[in-house]
Amino acid sequence: MSCCLEFLTTLGAIVLLYFLYECLKSPVKLLYYQWLEREKKLPPLTDKYGKWAAITGSTDGIGKAYSRELARKGFNIVLIARNEEKLRQTAKEIEQDFGVEVSTIKADFSHGAVIYDKLFQDLEKRPIRLFVNNVGIGHNPPGIIPTYDAQHLWDMIHVNIAAVTQLSRHFVNLWLRQGVTGCLVNVSSILEMQPCPYGSVYGATKAYITSFTKALQLEVESFGINIQLLSPAGVRTKINKYSSWILKGNLIVPTAEDYAKWAVNTLGKTRASTGYFWHGIQTMVLKLMPTRWRSELIIKLAKITVDDTTNINEHDIRRKYGLSQKL
Repeated sequence: MSCCLEFLTTLGAIVLLYFLYECLKSPVKLLYYQWLEREKKLPPLTDKYGKWAAITGSTDGIGKAYSRELARKGFNIVLIARNEEKLRQTAKEIEQDFGVEVSTIKADFSHGAVIYDKLFQDLEKRPIRLFVNNVGIGHNPPGIIPTYDAQHLWDMIHVNIAAVTQLSRHFVNLWLRQGVTGCLVNVSSILEMQPCPYGSVYGATKAYITSFTKALQLEVESFGINIQLLSPAGVRTKINKYSSWILKGNLIVPTAEDYAKWAVNTLGKTRASTGYFWHGIQTMVLKLMPTRWRSELIIKLAKITVDDTTNINEHDIRRKYGLSQKL
């Protein structure tokens, strides 16, 4: 009996230590790399990945801030987005602020398969060895699935799932053929961790990115290709415009600029990261909860933080569909 108790105690201690390691490794590594950056002990990323980086969704939010941070570190930048005027303006800003070369590619990922042949041809004009799959669209405002039209859902599947899949395949194939080291960053979300009520399709697309990226890491890491999964929580960007609370920002909701400064320091060093210290702490707290509790927490937070609750308020939904009200 005592041997059995001793075994169970030892096993429990091992499981606890492993759980703590999984919870704490992201925020601890983020602090460590931030310290190395401040002490200027991080080697230049351009030494490992060459001089050219490309980012999708790079004229707003995290994508724009990430592009600027890479330019600050000496990369020439390829900006990829759908708005030509924003592309020109962002390219001009980066060139003036950092003195690097910037090229632009106009691409609307919601158009699906028809855009990729030309996009791949344009991308191969530069020796890109760092690529960031950042582009994504969300539900604005959040709501139950019937409140979105079919085209919006198709757009989300094309933008959030097809783009990361096709571009990952393209660059892994390209780098393998060239025999070079490359780095691919796929941007997911903290919502990958559990079903996401009122953002069901968006959350599912992020779960796809997470599963796809983790599998890709195991497939190609032995060939010298780094694949990173980046999973931020709330950031002050227009994808969160449905919530004035998020847009105000706070300690756990940074600006895109602050987020990018932390996230870029993890490039080529970690397989997965939240990209920001306080997001790592949030993730740790969520991991302490059962999956269903996390989803129920999303419901409670949505009712507090979403400005327009028409599509999530049960009374409004019943009235919209002519259903009888609950007694």
